[in-house]
Amino acid sequence: MLAELRKTLRTLEQPARGRLLFGIGPIDTALGGGLTRGALHEIAAAGEAHVSMATGFALALSSLSPSSPRAAGKGGRGIVWIATEMALAESGAPYGPGLNAFGLAPEQLVTIATAHTHDLLWAMEEALRCRAVGAVIGELRHEEVDSVAVRRLSLAAGQSGALAILLRASPPHDASTAATRWIVSAACNDAFAVRLTRNRRGVLDDWTLQWSDEDECFVPTTHAQPVAAPAADRPHRQVA
Repeated sequence: MLAELRKTLRTLEQPARGRLLFGIGPIDTALGGGLTRGALHEIAAAGEAHVSMATGFALALSSLSPSSPRAAGKGGRGIVWIATEMALAESGAPYGPGLNAFGLAPEQLVTIATAHTHDLLWAMEEALRCRAVGAVIGELRHEEVDSVAVRRLSLAAGQSGALAILLRASPPHDASTAATRWIVSAACNDAFAVRLTRNRRGVLDDWTLQWSDEDECFVPTTHAQPVAAPAADRPHRQVA
């Protein structure tokens, strides 16, 4: 009876895993049913001009609808944003109205600045071990990350059930044990062009998405159409 009781207690102590749902069939299927919580994910901007889009994508992931009631950014669990001082100086801090656009209350966000990359990684690991935290986002510039540190982050996220995101200003070339790696760039009409370049589920693909403020979820976007079609009775101008 004592052994059974201990087994039951261990089960109750384990955080609910669940998944974060894009609500778009091909993406959720590629991810094996949604984005895995309790795991580390990497998001990188395609280049310096796309850092803001990568930041928005990271925030959007933190607010996706959960398949479990204890999800990142939902149910009162906080979000910790940790950035190096260089990243804050060049990219700035998250903007309150921008958080609202993703269905995140500004008071849910705790921001931390660190002087060095190793301090950032340590702070991420400590934040992931806090039961009050649903998501931890660590923003880097172009630094490489030690593989041992990445494994420690993956382990800490797995133990707590929190969502861990490494946000990077350019596509990394170092090896990673992250569950997924995304490259994000801006597409037309404020859309996200996202490319899944690492996926433990094995399926890689790319999509163009838009965020719906009204529904607080991603929606697939279509190719942009001209604002107005050329007049049928107007001849084309000749270029001299």
